[in-house]
Amino acid sequence: MPPPKKVDRLPAEIRDWLRQALKDAGFSGYERIADELNARLEAEGHELRLARASVQRFGQEYREFVRYQEEAGAWAAEWITEAGLADEANRHGVLFQMLTTLAFKYMKDQIDEGNEIDPKDLHLLGRMMKDIMASSGIREQIAEKERARIQAAERNRAAEAIESVGASQGMSAATVEAIKAEILGVKGDG
Repeated sequence: MPPPKKVDRLPAEIRDWLRQALKDAGFSGYERIADELNARLEAEGHELRLARASVQRFGQEYREFVRYQEEAGAWAAEWITEAGLADEANRHGVLFQMLTTLAFKYMKDQIDEGNEIDPKDLHLLGRMMKDIMASSGIREQIAEKERARIQAAERNRAAEAIESVGASQGMSAATVEAIKAEILGVKGDG
């Protein structure tokens, strides 16, 4: 098994800083970023130092990851835009399955590289899955309220049409109300 990469041995907060620095620099300026990283490590009392080549390799891997995230986000946004509320549950199922697949790949890669799985990563993964499931429930509630609103509006339009036709045909108010109750299940003033 190969030894862990030096980047993987960085403290989490410094690795987060490195990711942000790489994004801010447009994934260039590796020499400057390596110098800033090593200065930060030294200031915090860490003995670990990274060469420009290590920072560049990590930057290229991270840039690829960011590109995949952006592509996946654009794909998901387009997909969600094209599909209506009726497909919401299917989209959440697919997103949940995609996230599960990525989680499995991440954990397998960590184990294959001889690394332990960071509990923080598992926590974040669990939170993402929980958020997707919660979002699914919220979206279903919104969809149900929208369906109920549309049905009520359609019943009201139908009741108004029955009243209008009934009045034009000389029907009594009691007859119109009986028709509305029979056809629409609406009693009283609609």
